[in-house]
Order: sequence, then C-alpha cells, then structure tokens
Amino acid sequence: MTDRNSPQQKSFQTALIHNEYKAPAGFGAFPTAIHHASTVLFKDVAALRSRNWQDKSSYTYGLHGTPTTFTLEARLAAIEGGEHCLLAPSGLAAIAMVDLALLKAGDDVLIPDNVYNPNRELGRWLSEDFGITARFYDPLIGEGIAAMIQPNTRLIWTEAPGSVTMEVPDIPAICRAARERSTPERKVVVAIDNTWSAGIAFKAFDHGVDIVMQALTKYQSGGSDVLMGAVITRDLDLKHKIELAHMRLGLGVGADDAYLVMRGLPTMQLRFSAHDAGARTVANWLKARPEVSAVLHPALPDCPGHETWQRDFTGAGGLFSVIFDGRYSEAMTDRFIDSLTLFKIGYSWGGANSLCVPYRVAAMRRNWKHEGQLLRFNIGLEDPQDLIADIEQALAVLHQAG
Repeated sequence: MTDRNSPQQKSFQTALIHNEYKAPAGFGAFPTAIHHASTVLFKDVAALRSRNWQDKSSYTYGLHGTPTTFTLEARLAAIEGGEHCLLAPSGLAAIAMVDLALLKAGDDVLIPDNVYNPNRELGRWLSEDFGITARFYDPLIGEGIAAMIQPNTRLIWTEAPGSVTMEVPDIPAICRAARERSTPERKVVVAIDNTWSAGIAFKAFDHGVDIVMQALTKYQSGGSDVLMGAVITRDLDLKHKIELAHMRLGLGVGADDAYLVMRGLPTMQLRFSAHDAGARTVANWLKARPEVSAVLHPALPDCPGHETWQRDFTGAGGLFSVIFDGRYSEAMTDRFIDSLTLFKIGYSWGGANSLCVPYRVAAMRRNWKHEGQLLRFNIGLEDPQDLIADIEQALAVLHQAG
C-alpha cells in the first residue's frame, strides 16, 4: 500500500495546488498571451537576489510587469518613436506620475490654460498642499514662454491641441525655449498630452518633446471600455525617475486591460482615419450653419493655431468643438443635446459611438472671449450623413425652444 505521506504521494488538497501537468510548448496565435501574476517565481535564491525590478529583461513582481504589459509598453513606445514606456491605471494617473517624478517642494511647473481640466486641478493641488508653484500660460504663447521660465521651473506641460477649446500650440518653439533656458544642472523638461493625435498625427519627439503622455482609454483601446495611461520617453534618466514614481505610487495595470488595449492597436490607424474623415465632414457642415459662430477644429481656419496644425500635424482624429451663436442660451443648447439620438452624452472620445458634451468654459479658462455656448463633439464610426441628419433634427428642436 502506498504511503500517503511519502514525498511521491500528495494529499488531494496539495495535488489541487501542485499539479505537475505542463502544457506543450510551441503554441502560436496572433493575440499576445494574458499573463496574470502578483507573485513571480524564481528558480532559486540566487535568481531572486540577482534580479532588478527596473531591468525589463526579467521579472520580479506583478506590479513591475509581466510579458503582457512589457509587450504593450514596447508597442506603445514604438508608435510614439520613444524608447521607454510605463503604464498607469488612467491618463490622469500618468500625468500625476510625471509630476511626482520630477517635482519637489520649491519647484515650478508651467501648465497651459486650456489644459485637460483634471490636470489643471492637479496643478492647483500641487500649489496648495505640496509647495510646488503651478502657473498657467496662454496655450498660443509659443517662444514667448521663455520669459515665464524661472530658475526653479522644472516642467512645462503642453497639450496639442487643447481637448476642449482646441488651440494648437507651437510645440517646437516651446521646446526650443526650454532647451535654451536649461543648464547642465537643471533641465527644463517638456511633457505633452498627446492623446488627441494618438501618436499618429503628431510625432512629439521629433518636435523636441521630452515626455509623451497618452490616455490609452481613447483610440488605442477604441472600445470605450478601458481606463489606462502611458508615459513614454527617449531619455534614460527621465525613465529612471518616472519608474521610481511608478513603483512608489504602486501604479499597476491589470493584464486583461493591457490585452484589450493591445487588441485595439492593429486597427488604430484605420479607425483614426475614419474618425478624421467623418469629423471633417460633420465639422464642415456645421461651419455653414447659421446657429454656429465658430467651429474649433484644428484642420479648419476658425481654430486658433490652425497654421501650426498645418505645419506640424498629419491628421486630426474625431474630436472638435463648436461655439453656438450668442443668441442661444445654455438652456437652449442643452435641449439641442438632449434631442440628439445618435450622439450620446458622455466624456471621452476615440470609441465607435459619437458623443456630445457641453462645457462652461468661462469657469475653466482665464480670458475666455467667446460669448456663445461651447459644445464638444466626438465623431464616432457611424455614417457621417446619419450624424448630420441627427444634428439637423436637433437644431430644429433648438429653434422650437426659441
């Protein structure tokens, strides 16, 4: 009779955990495998002691990466033309990771006045509670930003274009000013929120940027079902600083979400082009409407910084804003939005479904000069003529409200 307690014979419970089956090697398929792990196993103590969590040639703990997240990071870095990438649970988490990696009490950060509003709130929080000065600048300042750079300025945020009011900044001019004001002991780093272009329509590193932030929630995913962010750089020293912040903050992402983003990458450029074509069709139609005083689409002349977009960008995606004529009150434009059927009401962009959201820009921006109501459109992948018909019927309701 076999001894149940011998090394060769495991109890039923132990056998449930220590099963000896190993699947055969050589399986091939298009999708990248999903590796779930908190604990990473080492073959021996020497291997455990020899590995460095910052060295992506090996694995140490799930928070620092698995083959799934390493693969996504490498593919995102390649899309942007960068070398190093770190993932975060959201775009805002990625922004915070950059701030906390590079700034300390007594430092100064410059933020464009049209920035993604949670980034603005983060800047205020840094000023109020962390002893870091956050100052806001005109997004169209260009080379004039040189006059704002102080001895303690460590970081300049940019956003191209602003995700609500759509100004297109002169990124090369800002980067030149930052380089000219840098010293060997104090580098003025330029970071960009490049989510609008998805790394497709604007190659930020080629225009002098040091750090690229992406909200992968948008075009990279494309399914309106994932929250994730990424920080990409070519600079090894910046990578090390951001990596330390990533570890200290515990900013891990789940393997399933990483897989969903990776699944969207092969079709991203095709979808981006379709969003772009649809948005231009709808934007040009809106431009001819008497209810609209301005169409803030970077590819159209009404948009501040349009000439910069023509010089530096190769596409435009699906996001733009319009300003209604001042005779239409907020209540009237709210009714217009409520009357849309294909356009849904919700934040974000880059998914298949079209969206429309109102903004009270005067409460978000300094020196906002437009009097009309601003509405932001995300043009999804529906037929643009169907979207135009939906807007047209909602405009009819707007006139009835008047």
